[in-house]
Parts: sequence; C-alpha cells; structure tokens
Amino acid sequence: MVNPTEIIPGIVFYSYLSAKRKDKVGFLKHNTLVMQVSGLFSLETAHQQVTMQKGQMLLIGKNQLAQINKTPLDDEPYQTIIITLQEEILRKIALEEQIDIKEKHNGERNILITPNEYLKGFFQSIVPYVHSPADTITQEMGVLKVREAVKLLLHAMPQLKNLLFDFSAPHKIDLETFMASHFHFNLPIEKFAQLTGRSLAGFKRDFSKTFGMAPHQWLQQRRLAEAKHLIEHKQQKPSAIYLDLGFETLSHFSHAYKKQYGNAPTRAI
Repeated sequence: MVNPTEIIPGIVFYSYLSAKRKDKVGFLKHNTLVMQVSGLFSLETAHQQVTMQKGQMLLIGKNQLAQINKTPLDDEPYQTIIITLQEEILRKIALEEQIDIKEKHNGERNILITPNEYLKGFFQSIVPYVHSPADTITQEMGVLKVREAVKLLLHAMPQLKNLLFDFSAPHKIDLETFMASHFHFNLPIEKFAQLTGRSLAGFKRDFSKTFGMAPHQWLQQRRLAEAKHLIEHKQQKPSAIYLDLGFETLSHFSHAYKKQYGNAPTRAI
C-alpha cells in the first residue's frame, strides 16, 4: 500500500483520504489485515478482484502485485486501518505455538474475513493509537498487536493457518504467462525474479530463452505496444495511461514512445 500514516513502526498504518485515489502497488510483501473504517476499497490482481465497504475486513496474501483504488463516498471520507503481519513475527508465533501446516493454501490469496465481536473489538483497540500516536509506542507493542490479530483470525477462520504460516519460497512459475499479466507494474527486475521463483541470474537466462531479449528491453516494448493500442483504439490520453503502464513520468513515456514509433503519442489520437 502507498503512503499511509505509520502508527506503530512497520506494523500498524492508517489511511485517510477525502478525494478518490488510485495507487499502483508494485509489490505486497507481507500478509496484511485491512479494516475498512469508511469509504470504498478495491484491490485487483491478475487473478482476483475484491471490493470492501465500511465495517468489512480483508486478509491480503503476501508476495503479490496489485492495484488498489481508494474511494471516499458522498457522506464519508476514505479510512482504513492496516496491520502488517510480518513474516519474522509469524515465524516466532509458529515456533512458540508449535504450528505446523500439512498442506499449502490453494484458495484465493485475498480473503474477506467473517466479522465477529472479537475482531471488531481488536480494531477498536487500535483507534486510540490512530488518533493519538505517540513516541512511546514501541515495536514491542506492535508485535503484541500482530500476535493478537493472528489469534483472532485463526479463531474466526481456522483454515487461514495454511496461508499465514506458509514460509516456503515461491515455486518456479511459467514466465510467459506471468509477464503477460504483470508487465505494467513498475518493479525492479529483481522483484520479477523473486515472484517467479527464480534467482536474478536464472530469471535473466529463462527470460532470454522465452522472449529472445533482455527483460528491460522486452518490458519497454510491451508497455509501449499496449500504450499504442490504448491511444489508437481506445482513445486514451497519454496522461491517463503512462503511470498504469509502468512509466514514472509523462516526459519519459513520451520520449520512449516517439523513439519507438517516430511520433509523439498525442499525434496518434
């Protein structure tokens, strides 16, 4: 998630917005529990789309690429409370509680949590930290909150154990299929390698065999081809698409487009 306010360092965050915002999220590293206080939240990955309204809770699985839309409603701002379930803490819980999973989680990676009074009470206990953050809030308090969140999640939905405590490395997945779905994310090549279950050297080697060129070259060409399609056939404006296609600035996009196709993108509309 992008630019929420950090309440407990590295663990508890709070997001408040009064205007609609779309965040291109490159990489969701940790399992994350989100409580929608008000407004509308939507998350979209290559394989799933989830929408959440006031009072709902969502567990977001780790190691994903996603886009998040944050939408205030007419009568209320957008507010969420976010609990990051860091793997280091989850490993400690697994050791102390002697938790051992027998099989990997094979369902959806992002799961709406069945609300109950315990979880509602848990998030209510976070509210004072949100409204009155203080320097005296320590990392130790954050660890305690993660432990509490995990216990309450497992009480509500015991099957989440296989998702929360899966510490295996990502398996090696089909490179062509993955890149076709995720080329528009502005990520370092190292992250693409990690998400496909490869070392950086292995990723570059497999990429060259699959696509016949280096990753940076292919990504640039694929993004520009998508931009050309959107501009010429969908009447999209360059200023509306460059960020969604992984370009950091409009000037960078325009320069790359002109170099590739011989004319500025605005001339193709």
